[in-house]
Amino acid sequence: MSKKTVMTDIKTLRSQARKHIEQGAVTLGYSADRTQVLKLLNEALATEIVCVLRYRRHHFMARGIHAKGIANEFLVHSNEEQGHADQIAERIVQLGGEPDFAPESLASRSHAEYVAGNSLLEMIKEDLVAERIAIDSYREMIQYLGDQDPTTSDMLKVILAVEEQHADELADLLEEKPADLFNS
Repeated sequence: MSKKTVMTDIKTLRSQARKHIEQGAVTLGYSADRTQVLKLLNEALATEIVCVLRYRRHHFMARGIHAKGIANEFLVHSNEEQGHADQIAERIVQLGGEPDFAPESLASRSHAEYVAGNSLLEMIKEDLVAERIAIDSYREMIQYLGDQDPTTSDMLKVILAVEEQHADELADLLEEKPADLFNS
């Protein structure tokens, strides 16, 4: 048996739109716990920023005869993570919150850790671990939101797909490169 959705009449829609206009996109129909959503999004923002920084370091620190292509991949991932951070910060503002860019608490708010890695192999592994953490974090956030905040959920689903692609690419690097290439 399907559930029927009752549509609000036009007069009521117009009346409701005029109430609390200072809240911008957050209308009476927004049913998620906005405080909790903002907390989760600020954690996701911190995670993305930590990933940007780690990938940037790995881009510049990658060494060895076969490191150039991998270093370029690190840079691509860093730029994509920065794009995710920007999307998340924009959504936080749309929901009436403030994106938390405070450097002193980034690491504690981030789900992923900042692990420098000393070799190319360690860098790839640490980036893959961070991507796997992001994947699970975003899946849980999407499940938490359900249909209460479809805009945030849709944004996170797109970001999740990119994180899965990153993890797949990093896993491929581990399979494609013989161990001796990482020791050069």
